[in-house]
Amino acid sequence: MMARRTKEDAEQTRKQLIDAARTVFHQCGVSRSTLEKIAQAAGLTRGAVYWHFKDKAELFFAMREDVFRPMVERTDAFLFSESYANPLDAIEASLKEFFRVLEDCAVVREVFEIMISRCEYVDEFASVQEEATRPAREFLEKIERIYQRAADQGMLRAGLDPVDSARDTWAFTSGMLHLLLECQLHGGLDQEIPRMISTHMGLRRRA
Repeated sequence: MMARRTKEDAEQTRKQLIDAARTVFHQCGVSRSTLEKIAQAAGLTRGAVYWHFKDKAELFFAMREDVFRPMVERTDAFLFSESYANPLDAIEASLKEFFRVLEDCAVVREVFEIMISRCEYVDEFASVQEEATRPAREFLEKIERIYQRAADQGMLRAGLDPVDSARDTWAFTSGMLHLLLECQLHGGLDQEIPRMISTHMGLRRRA
C-alpha cells in the first residue's frame, strides 16, 4: 500500500511539474524559463524537478507528449477508421477533429502556441529541433499512405499525385494552424475552418 501511494505521489508531482512548465513556457517563452521558475510555479523545490527530469529539454518534451499523444490517438482513430468507404473522408474527418480539439481545449492550444511561437530552437534546444518536428513529419507520412489508398481505389481526382496531394494538405494544415495560433487572426476564422477543410478535400475528390 505504501509503495502504491509513493508511486501515486510521484505521478502527481510529475504532473504538477508538467502543468507548471506549460504555464511558465507560455508566459515567459522557453528560452527565458528556468527550472527555478518552474519549480516555484509548481510549489516544489528545484531538487524535485531534477528527480523527474534531467533538464529543461526533457521537461519540454514531457509537456508536449502529455498533449500530443492523446491528440494523435484521437485523430488517428478517424484517419485509420474502416468506417469510411472513401479514404479522403477519413482525412477530412481527422483534420476536423484536430482543429475541433485545438479550439475546445485550452491546454492543447497553449502547448501548440509554445511549440510554434514561444520556443527558440537555439542553444540547448538547437539539437532537439528534429525531435520537436517529428509529429509533423509522421502526420505527413500517414496522409501520404491514405492518399495512396484513395488513388488505388480510384477515388482521387484524375491527374493528382498522392504524394503531392499529401504535401499540399500538410501545408494547408500547417498554414491554418499558424493563422490561428501565431497570427491570432481570429475574427470568426475558427468557425470557418470545417468549411475550408471540406472545400480543400473536395478539390481532391474524383468528380
